[in-house]
Amino acid sequence: MRLVLATLIFCSSGFGAVAQQWDDLQRMKMATQLGSLLGSEEACGLSFNHEAVTRFIDTKVPEDDMEFTSMLSTMTGGTSYDLESMPKSQKVAHCRQIERVARSHGFIE
Repeated sequence: MRLVLATLIFCSSGFGAVAQQWDDLQRMKMATQLGSLLGSEEACGLSFNHEAVTRFIDTKVPEDDMEFTSMLSTMTGGTSYDLESMPKSQKVAHCRQIERVARSHGFIE
C-alpha cells in the first residue's frame, strides 16, 4: 500500500512538472508566433488595430509572464530582418498568410 501511495505521489508531482513545462512552451510559442505577426506588419504593408492587439495580449498572455516580452521582441526584430532579404515569392506567400492570420484575430478588418 505504501509503495502504491509513494508511486502516486511521485507520478502526480512529475505530471505537475510536465504540465508546467507544457504551459511554458505554449507561452513561448505564443510569443514567437505573435512576434512573427507583428514583425511582418510594416514589410507586408499592413496596419494593425492596436486595441485588437491589446485584447489579444490580455486574453492570451498571463499577467505575470516576464519572459513573453523578451521573446516577442526577439521574434519581431528577427522577422523584420528576415523579410528584408526574403525572395519575392516567399515574401508574397508569407505576407498573404500573415494577413489572413491577422484578420482572423481581428487585427485588421
